Amino acid sequence: MTVLFVILLAIVQGITEFLPVSSFGHLCFVQNILGMEHGAGVLLEAMLHVGTLAAIFMTFQKDIRRLALETLEMFMDLIGNISLYIHNKRTGAHLHYAKLICNIYRKFAVLLMLSMIPTMFLGYTARRLVEMASVSKLIPVAGILITGILLLVVDLSQLGGTKAAKDASFSNAMWIGICQGLSVFPGLSRSGMTISAGLMSGFSRTFAVKYSYILSIPAIIGALCMELGQFGSADMTVGLGFTYVLGMSVAALAGSLVIRSCLKLVHKGKLRYFAYYCFAAGIVSLIVNYTM
Repeated sequence: MTVLFVILLAIVQGITEFLPVSSFGHLCFVQNILGMEHGAGVLLEAMLHVGTLAAIFMTFQKDIRRLALETLEMFMDLIGNISLYIHNKRTGAHLHYAKLICNIYRKFAVLLMLSMIPTMFLGYTARRLVEMASVSKLIPVAGILITGILLLVVDLSQLGGTKAAKDASFSNAMWIGICQGLSVFPGLSRSGMTISAGLMSGFSRTFAVKYSYILSIPAIIGALCMELGQFGSADMTVGLGFTYVLGMSVAALAGSLVIRSCLKLVHKGKLRYFAYYCFAAGIVSLIVNYTM
């Protein structure tokens, strides 16, 4: 896998990551159409996603910083409550426990943690299937077409509401986590699936977009952790490792340049336009794959 090919994939990743059109599907299509090897499993795809995390951190840095702080404080309150429980049991005292979910950001953090449960389960159990699906010419195309159908149905149904973190239920979080877990398959857009799930749950468009992108952070980090072992595999060379790191850096740069305009398109634009793009991309992919 040459450096130029990885740079091309990184640019594609940086642009498509923030649109509901499946960055993984586009990566698989480019690799298949150019006859590129898929390398060490899905390690490259995971590292390119990590590159675009930089853009997400910069865009949502205030929310991410507050979420991290509140999660830490909530964990400390949990430890304190456990200590109080033991103390009350031993002494018969009735000291009051600290309320764990006492503000909107703590509720937001709990929702994100709940969403990660089905995402981790589906991502881990389907890992080998994803590797096989990524080399298929048909599955990524089918995934892109399914994404288009979902976006079109959600848009024409005018789904969505006014829910924010304080109004969202734990079942909403689990449902969005399931959709994110399914999006590990190429062609199924992670952002398209999770934003659609959020709108189906009654989220406002603003909160659905924010939830989708912040939720991607632990999912991407988790996917990278599962693939890091491949750096020590027999197929991995020093040159290939540096090439992957270069691709991650290029994806970060490309994502940083386009994220705000992409988020504006997703937030204000109609999802049907992305659906039409998915249909066109899927049809072109079918034609190209089976005529070359």
